[in-house]
Amino acid sequence: MNIRDRQILSLALPSIVSNITVPLLGMVDVAIVGHLGDAAYIGAISVGSMIFNIIYWLFGFLRMGTSGMTSQALGRRDLCEVTRLLIRSATVGLSVALMILMMQHPIRWLAFWLIAPEAEVQTLATTYYHICVWGAPAMLVLYGLTGWYIGMQNTRFPMVISIVQNVANILASFLLVFVFHLEMRGVAIGTIIAQYTGLILSLSLLFTNYGKLRKHVVRQGLFAWDKMLRFFKVNSDIFLRTVCLVAVNLFFLSAGARQGAVLLAVNTLLMQLYILFSYVMDGFAFAGEALCGKYYGASNMTLYRSTIRRLFYWGVMVSLFFTILYIVGGQRFLRLLTDDVAVVHASAAYFAWAVAIPFAGMAAFVWDGVYIGVTATRWMLWSSVLSSVTFFGVWQAFSPLWGNHALWLAFILYLMARGVLQTYYYCKGKL
Repeated sequence: MNIRDRQILSLALPSIVSNITVPLLGMVDVAIVGHLGDAAYIGAISVGSMIFNIIYWLFGFLRMGTSGMTSQALGRRDLCEVTRLLIRSATVGLSVALMILMMQHPIRWLAFWLIAPEAEVQTLATTYYHICVWGAPAMLVLYGLTGWYIGMQNTRFPMVISIVQNVANILASFLLVFVFHLEMRGVAIGTIIAQYTGLILSLSLLFTNYGKLRKHVVRQGLFAWDKMLRFFKVNSDIFLRTVCLVAVNLFFLSAGARQGAVLLAVNTLLMQLYILFSYVMDGFAFAGEALCGKYYGASNMTLYRSTIRRLFYWGVMVSLFFTILYIVGGQRFLRLLTDDVAVVHASAAYFAWAVAIPFAGMAAFVWDGVYIGVTATRWMLWSSVLSSVTFFGVWQAFSPLWGNHALWLAFILYLMARGVLQTYYYCKGKL
């Protein structure tokens, strides 16, 4: 194994562990309320979690934009700019969080209008929402800190923070629900405790391990117009790109729902195979952000291109592994998720689409990391826009004839189009 592979794996593996722990926060909440004896609690957690997942997903640019610009500044050995980027990101994160807090009632109204939950579910979800919304400052500042750590070539700290958050969530929620009998409020407060525990730990690690950077903190130019303009340009591109991703994923869900409960369940189960693959590939994307940004910032094009080649090597290896895994054990995995015989049986007709996911989506994940690392976000946005148009166009053209198969065809072509377009832009010298 050469030094480039060791660098990639040292960054990717902790990120993979961090990614896998992310869904545990929601799963723990569902598991706890699932023992309260009323299905409305599960529905409320589902609705509440969906609202915050969308909000935080949309503002994920705070992590991605920060990592790319930080890794480039590190590559240039511009430590003053490294510290400025951390402060800018934290300031913007806090500002966005304050806007969310001020707009929490209109946001809740719009979300419930779109989701239209039953009255009992809505009442419980409202309780959950109005407590968890106060976690926005912790989450959005954490996004900036996480992006900064990745840009500093450190994915171990985000991994440790994710693990500690999950332990705190499990302990706090369990005690508040089953010992103090706070029910839905207990679950929400447990989530808040976990979020602020993660923030406090992240800040502690920052001051303990990066204290030497304090001497590079310079007020002059901290919020300079040209620097802030670039910061918001990069992040607005990532935001709009995320809107495209959210639109595709939400439409995929709603299109499945319109085809009946069984096909909705089938699509939901098969998408778990995509999510599982994405957790692993995101780890390599994070490695791409850190390393490609660093070498690009240092103007070392030899190491930059070498890193891209090795990232694709690992992408192919991971895709091959998951393809074989899904062919051999995919159906068994679905049976672990549900014991509904009708759903498992119906999934067989669409299982080939899920097997195609790894190789269809691999290039998009790798290129996303590279593009974010070198902050070529405008071209990443265009690839997302055009591939989203492909998705909706294929669905519109083939859905009358092929139904749910058309939905999966559209999704697979959407993944492929992102990778193909980004490869084309790279070959044209856009980054």
